[in-house]
Amino acid sequence: MLAKNLKKYRKKLKLTQEGLARKANISYNTVIKLESRGITDPRMNTLRKLAVALGVSIDGLVGKA
Repeated sequence: MLAKNLKKYRKKLKLTQEGLARKANISYNTVIKLESRGITDPRMNTLRKLAVALGVSIDGLVGKA
């Protein structure tokens, strides 16, 4: 669910993967791997940064909301 939601929220804000990486202060490769399911168990800090950058809750991001 994370990969699908991450892409959905990113596109809603009209951000590229690189733009999201910069906004969340995480690596571009991390965003790519999360969206392609290369990372299936991300660190909580990474989820927090992405949620803040996208303006959603962590639960919403991982699909628990």
